[in-house]
Amino acid sequence: MALNLQQIPRVSTIGKDDFVKNHLQPQRPVVIEKLTEDWPAFQKWHLAYIKQVAGDKTVPLYDDRPVKHDEGFNEAHAEMKMSEYVDLLEEKPTNFRIFLYNILKEVPSLQADYKFPKLGLQLIKGLPMMFFGGTDSKVFMHFDIDYTNILHFQFHGKKRCIIFPPDQSPYLYRVPYSLIAREDIDFTDPDFEKWPALQKAQGYVCELDHGEMLYMPEGYWHYMHYLTPGFSISLRSYPRKIKNLGKALYNLLFMRHYDNFMRKRKGQEWIDYKNDQAMVRTHKYLNRVR
Repeated sequence: MALNLQQIPRVSTIGKDDFVKNHLQPQRPVVIEKLTEDWPAFQKWHLAYIKQVAGDKTVPLYDDRPVKHDEGFNEAHAEMKMSEYVDLLEEKPTNFRIFLYNILKEVPSLQADYKFPKLGLQLIKGLPMMFFGGTDSKVFMHFDIDYTNILHFQFHGKKRCIIFPPDQSPYLYRVPYSLIAREDIDFTDPDFEKWPALQKAQGYVCELDHGEMLYMPEGYWHYMHYLTPGFSISLRSYPRKIKNLGKALYNLLFMRHYDNFMRKRKGQEWIDYKNDQAMVRTHKYLNRVR
């Protein structure tokens, strides 16, 4: 058995009115294949170029180890020079990833290589974030704390993206007071005996190649599987729905701080409790809807 996933619709190009009517307003994902072909990045943005312009920068690295109580919010697991990291990516598979890194601030020349698409979104100009990963590295299932609409552009290589709308949260073993599903779920090959609720979840999937863009509506869960070494950039806009804006403010102003407080107070006991509750709450909901 496999997850219930539909292929995300793909278009070669799209106009602003079409995007707003068919994707932004109804909050439907789409892959746009040729949006970046007039960007300098389309020709330039490969790992060798990143090594050339940013090789001397020290970058934060993350792996797939479980969340620990004594680690801060988004605390890096290691550091490395970008040149060494690119060499590692090209040499062999690695779990080390770069996550939410504003390399464009560190290397301003890169800002001339991309454009802000005119798709009816008020994109946040100060928050372009980059992500890097090696062959077979995976980003656990999560949603973004600020419920932004995301334009996710892939470069150098191929990535498989599994996404779920927010209304599928009850089936995804969401860990309370966090932004993640249970980290021990392999969404590429889930164990339905252990995680039976996943059989009910209805989601989407796509594979992104160099230069392609995935639009992820606000609050969507996403799980990224790097099929080859590669990197991406995300452009974001604030949530349009008042309800989602309220959730974003709750996450930023309360949930994150409460979780950090409880980690310090309860330690690993708090992490274990949350993971247990993800199972309990999900299976309780599943039994109620059967």
